[in-house]
Amino acid sequence: MTPEQVKANLRAQGVTITQWAEEHGYPRAAVYRVLNGVEKAAFGRAHNIAVDLGLKPKPETVAA
Repeated sequence: MTPEQVKANLRAQGVTITQWAEEHGYPRAAVYRVLNGVEKAAFGRAHNIAVDLGLKPKPETVAA
């Protein structure tokens, strides 16, 4: 899913980005940075936000 699709889905559900961020425990600014492409979301919190938004697939766990 693209950032524009995520934004459209949230709008269709009547959920603001701020509401989504609060419900998922993320800072509002961090979510905006991911959606606007300021953070590439390769790892860490930004990556987790991208996964939760549906921008990136959930990582598969590797059995040791």
